[in-house]
Amino acid sequence: MVTEYLKGRIAISHNGNIINAAALREKLRRAGCDFNATTDSEVVSSLIAYEILQGGGFEEAIVKAAKQLRGAYTLLVLGSGDRLCALRDPSGFRPLCLGRSNHGWAVASESCALDSAGFDFLRDVQPGELITIDGRGRMSSRMALGPAKLGMCLFEYVYFARTDSVIDSLSVYEARYRMGEVLAREHPAKADVVCGVPDSGLEAAMGYAAQSGLPCVPGFVKNRYIGRSFIFPSQAQRDMAVRLKLSPLRVNVAGKRVVLVDDSIVRGTTGAKIVSSLKAAGAREVHLRISSPPFYHTCYFGTDIGDEENLIANRLSHDEITTSMGADSLGYISIEGLKSACSGCSLPFCDGCFTGRYPLDAVEQSKTQFEQ
Repeated sequence: MVTEYLKGRIAISHNGNIINAAALREKLRRAGCDFNATTDSEVVSSLIAYEILQGGGFEEAIVKAAKQLRGAYTLLVLGSGDRLCALRDPSGFRPLCLGRSNHGWAVASESCALDSAGFDFLRDVQPGELITIDGRGRMSSRMALGPAKLGMCLFEYVYFARTDSVIDSLSVYEARYRMGEVLAREHPAKADVVCGVPDSGLEAAMGYAAQSGLPCVPGFVKNRYIGRSFIFPSQAQRDMAVRLKLSPLRVNVAGKRVVLVDDSIVRGTTGAKIVSSLKAAGAREVHLRISSPPFYHTCYFGTDIGDEENLIANRLSHDEITTSMGADSLGYISIEGLKSACSGCSLPFCDGCFTGRYPLDAVEQSKTQFEQ
């Protein structure tokens, strides 16, 4: 997001969700700011520009603006001078890391991005930390925000992050593999093979297979040109994405009792289509195992989870969900099991979508009202 103002312009990159964006937008409107989009990232950018115009330096304006933000944010801010600033919110909801190469410095949400661009991963940016890199390649750092109640998003390890990333000292691959091991201990099944739903269910399936002693085989061929169905805005688009993305591998599942490992059940419709596709391919039984607990609560901090009345765990009992999925059995990892699988993380977790306990007070309105 690029914002032009009286003294120049700034560009920001933002990951997260600002829960008081509407109030800040109204404050800035009254001060004469114009808005061209509906994203909270434009509010952040305009707020920083506003604070620059109030006097003080570039870094000071970023910190003053950040102290007015409530919610989740990792920010990169590029000024019209020669400085790049990186900032992580004081709760640490979303990941941010620092890299270095002969070309200079890089900051990214995940270490895999640094690897791809030829940078060496140095360390995670800490919650509340402000990093400044100037045009001469000098880097400085200070704790600019906080203290605050910490809460790294637990769902990053379940679903969002790429498998080859290391986030807050924990390998995403190792976390997902251990989720599968825990699942096998908590919810064993009499089956012939284990299959994972691409992509974020694959490592958990490997862990389940290793713990249970069952062979792990590919259950699907994935169309690599379709993105993640979870983030499509309408149910029809999500259904179409699932149909186009995953084709059952009949030779591996026909006549077999299958343990199917997936990362989550949110609304419950796409999972049912995946199970039915396996049975249509000849699977004799499908035992569904989920590497995250049931979703009972929405998220206001960057995970696209809808209103609570639309979450299947709030509408149906466990047995009813099993039936609606078309599965022969269903097992979710426990919240304790998930946390134990992710115990190598250097930060405490936000597990509000599972437990209703958030590091910050949640918004007192529905997710739909909040987004509108």
